[in-house]
Amino acid sequence: MNPRRQAAILQQRRTHHLASNADAYAFFNLLTGPELFDQVESLLPDHRERLFPPTETLSMFMAQALSADRSCQRAVNELAVKQLRAGLKPCSTHTGGYCRARQRLPVEMVSSLVRNTGNLISSNARSGQWMGRPVRLVDGTTVVMPDTQANQDAYPQSRGQKPGLGFPICRMVGIVCLSSGALLNAALGRFRGKGGDEQTLLRSMLDTLNTGDVLLGDAFYATYFLLCELQRRGIDGVFEQYGARRRSTDFRRGTRLGTRDHLITLEKPRKRPAWMSQASYEQAPDQLEVRELKAGNKILVTTLGCARETPKAALKALFKDRWHVELDLRNLKTTMGLEMLSCKTAAMAVKELWVYLLAHNLIRLLMVQSASIADCLPRQLSFKHTLQLWLAWRQFDGSDIDECFHQLLMLIAQQRVGGRSGRMEPRAVKRRQKPYPLLTRARQAERKEIRKNGHPRKGGREN
Repeated sequence: MNPRRQAAILQQRRTHHLASNADAYAFFNLLTGPELFDQVESLLPDHRERLFPPTETLSMFMAQALSADRSCQRAVNELAVKQLRAGLKPCSTHTGGYCRARQRLPVEMVSSLVRNTGNLISSNARSGQWMGRPVRLVDGTTVVMPDTQANQDAYPQSRGQKPGLGFPICRMVGIVCLSSGALLNAALGRFRGKGGDEQTLLRSMLDTLNTGDVLLGDAFYATYFLLCELQRRGIDGVFEQYGARRRSTDFRRGTRLGTRDHLITLEKPRKRPAWMSQASYEQAPDQLEVRELKAGNKILVTTLGCARETPKAALKALFKDRWHVELDLRNLKTTMGLEMLSCKTAAMAVKELWVYLLAHNLIRLLMVQSASIADCLPRQLSFKHTLQLWLAWRQFDGSDIDECFHQLLMLIAQQRVGGRSGRMEPRAVKRRQKPYPLLTRARQAERKEIRKNGHPRKGGREN
């Protein structure tokens, strides 16, 4: 028999064995377990029996996040049609009741669900650990909000933009599980002003990490005090070397471990950072021994100092996996549409962002369960393929859902993502955008100009 054919048959047999011994809903039922259920119940606000109770409101809110049409009108229309098909009296298609229900939804409940689902998914996806240790990815990004005064007051736009031409910007830093892709925690801050930089946001989430974890990040995080804090907590870090420090790296100094691989002692900065208290500064060690190594065209800095336990080649391969967090952020912003929020007040915009993160984790939940049945790693499955199948699945109601659910998981596992380490693509698009010029002054001023002189000709504005 052809070796490829024989391997395919063995894989099919193993898949059927795993599927026959797996309870398709066992993993999904973790969300309604007593520990998580009690926490959700404690976070629910006092409410009457309404058309839109908190759980139903959250479900509709997540459906908005997963849909291309994110309008409240579509969400209410969908509920009315479902009630009509079920033989019930359909609700009104006016959106006022649903919008007020969204305002009553506690943001603490949604954010707690994000953290709890992330931990549940991560604890059930241990097959992708590195040298027996969980790896956490950290990275930051920005999210744009509608240009309203409420959003501008809470999350002001960039100083380089004139009033009326920019958009409020919120910075987000997330901690992601490498093996499953689940978001473990996130911190939000202003793009402009104190307290909104990535270092500050990460420090507010350090309790998310556990002793024995490995934290993987880019050059923004390779700072003296963060490395000291990670070492104090029993957490190892692997980061790209900061640009200014990289220029002064000299592999002839320190203790040589190999070719362009050495241990070096860093001195505590003489000046205390503004965010740090005097007591914390004095408690920080005066010296810190770290390992520097060159991997490809990058210089890495890590607290993993033993070259025998963690060879240079292993660290180089590990740092390539950091790119997964960039793809995860792309899935959130581009595939799911988080790049531009819809809500016009800061409180609702933050709540909308957390709902997106919760919806993202539920898709990751499906991927992890599918991977366990198909005998593969969750990172080998396509996020967009899973999202498309789930959107198609939830449109249909039927009595045989229990029997078909494991078949849905098998469909998710059919599309595999190839190994793309070292992939390079130009940061450009082939298709040109429509030739509309950018606004150079506030929209209200442009409207006034159009009323006075009409729309400008295609060749340019006439004076």
